[in-house]
Amino acid sequence: MPERVMIALIAVLALASCSDGSDPQVALGTLERDRLELPAEANEPIVAINVHEGQAVIKNDALLQLDRTNAAERRAELEANVSVARHRLTELVRGPRTEEVLEARARLEGAQSAYRTAQSEYDRAVELVARKLVSQTEVDQQRAIRDRAEAERRESQAQLQLLLKGTRIEQLDQGREEVREAEAELAQYEISLSRLLVRAPRAGVIEALPFKLGERPPTGAAVVVMLADGAPYARVYVPEPIRTRVKAGGAAQVRVDGVDKPFAGKVRYISAQAAFTPYFALTQKDRSHLSYLAEIILTEAGAGDLPAGIPVEVTFGQSAAEQ
Repeated sequence: MPERVMIALIAVLALASCSDGSDPQVALGTLERDRLELPAEANEPIVAINVHEGQAVIKNDALLQLDRTNAAERRAELEANVSVARHRLTELVRGPRTEEVLEARARLEGAQSAYRTAQSEYDRAVELVARKLVSQTEVDQQRAIRDRAEAERRESQAQLQLLLKGTRIEQLDQGREEVREAEAELAQYEISLSRLLVRAPRAGVIEALPFKLGERPPTGAAVVVMLADGAPYARVYVPEPIRTRVKAGGAAQVRVDGVDKPFAGKVRYISAQAAFTPYFALTQKDRSHLSYLAEIILTEAGAGDLPAGIPVEVTFGQSAAEQ
């Protein structure tokens, strides 16, 4: 972030200016809190803003509402898909109805009757052509009619057999899979729909509301910026001469501008990379101007009320160097 880069530059310059050959013992930086940027889940207008900047909120508080109209229509469509898939599976489990079997039997009987009639007409045409009363063309036409009738009879018979055997296990498995897929898609969309109401993921303070009521933020854009509740941490730059004596878990003393008493702290993190310039490109004198980003947790209870952004100075005790 620009503010942090500026602070880092100021810290490094301050360290450089005070380095006259002696080991600097102070790391400079600022107090920070976890910054949470809550995004818009969809490109929909903002219809309600329930908080204001600077307001304290607790976990799950409703902060901002995006329009649900389009999402509700899509949800109704997915619910309909689930209903269709479930009804289809129910039909497969029950198998063919008695009326469907009777209909198939009647269709087969009609096809058999038509085949017998076509066969008789074909036999008669063969007899007449032998007596030279009709042409061969008439026989060919009757043969085609008979063959078509026979194909329809076989098809009707196969359909009846299929109904009598019932639903195959593969069809049942496919029907169940279609239901699971439709339900999973609906459940996933329910999650997206619920996120149109932006809630606080943890207790904190509203730092910024980048968009106004009625505006349509892009999908993924931060619509609420929060600073997390609890004790802040010091984000400082450790001078190179004392880098080897500062380790994660070590003790530290944090002095905050405007507060007389220092706060006890513990090193949470220190970077292995030097800030800004690679160490191998520097002379021994220049290397003393390097700094390493570190985070120090303020462990005292009274630190919870300190505001973020305040400059701090951190010194590392003997206990920190020995760990």
